[in-house]
Amino acid sequence: MKTIFLVIPCYNEEEVLPETAKRLHKKMKQLRKAGTVSEQSRIVFVDDGSKDKTWKMIAKLHEKMPALFDGIKLSRNEGHQNALYAGLMQAKGLCDAAISMDADLQDDIEAIDEMIAKFEQGNDIVYGVRSQRETDTFFKRTTARGFYKVMKHMGVEMVEDHADFRLMSRRALEGLAEFREVNLFLRGMVPMIGYSSDIVYYERGERFAGESKYPLRKMLSFATQGITSLSVKPIRLITSLGIGIFLASFFILIYSLIRHLTGHTVAGWTSTVFSIWAIGGLQLLAIGIIGEYIGKIYLETKARPKYLIETWLHGDTEPEQTQKDA
Repeated sequence: MKTIFLVIPCYNEEEVLPETAKRLHKKMKQLRKAGTVSEQSRIVFVDDGSKDKTWKMIAKLHEKMPALFDGIKLSRNEGHQNALYAGLMQAKGLCDAAISMDADLQDDIEAIDEMIAKFEQGNDIVYGVRSQRETDTFFKRTTARGFYKVMKHMGVEMVEDHADFRLMSRRALEGLAEFREVNLFLRGMVPMIGYSSDIVYYERGERFAGESKYPLRKMLSFATQGITSLSVKPIRLITSLGIGIFLASFFILIYSLIRHLTGHTVAGWTSTVFSIWAIGGLQLLAIGIIGEYIGKIYLETKARPKYLIETWLHGDTEPEQTQKDA
């Protein structure tokens, strides 16, 4: 029997956490009883600096069932990707595989059985992929499709319609630990590990309670993070655009000379104004994109820790006060 850890990052999830814990407890009990997972398998909640009662609830779950629930409390809010990474890194030396999922119960818990089965067949990574997006609004469905198309065009290897619901073997987790960048985009990093993988399709449900932690502003920021962390194509596009404008300027020069030689020297106000605004806008856009990359370089050179762990509730041991620079 394999030891499987379920890793769930949480941020202000007091409304949904009791139900999430209840359903995961039931699922883990079924898996243990069926002999699918060992008795050492656990559920790990990672509190990403929540401002509500999330951590108190996690600590209470651990106190009631220390043989099942673990809790990791980060020292501050580090963001979903860092919180998930923290939980995976804490789990990698203690389990045969870890399954990551969100706390909002949108990921199908019943798909865990098939994930473990595919892991038993020799796959190091098993991706949970949405079978359809009928429950999404038209706007969200359209923007999601556009996001994946843009990422593919930028050369980023991703599994379409996959979020962070996945199984990773210990070997895959150790491979992930070798990626040292501070700016994490796990959806693009995990496929780069390259070990054998498979897909489990599932229907994503509605959020059980609470509000989404990814409003439009955060979704756009997340997309920008993914592109600039894993691709240099935007900078190359700027270069191509610059070459194109430079070549176009020669045609404009020839056109201007012909107009001058034929006596048509009246300046076109519209074309002049348009040219100024167009070139100015492109320059600002180029500076902004380059600045985004320089900012990433700035953060990487500082080599700050991705997270600091304030408390780790694990098994029957006393709470550990520790920190991690993974």
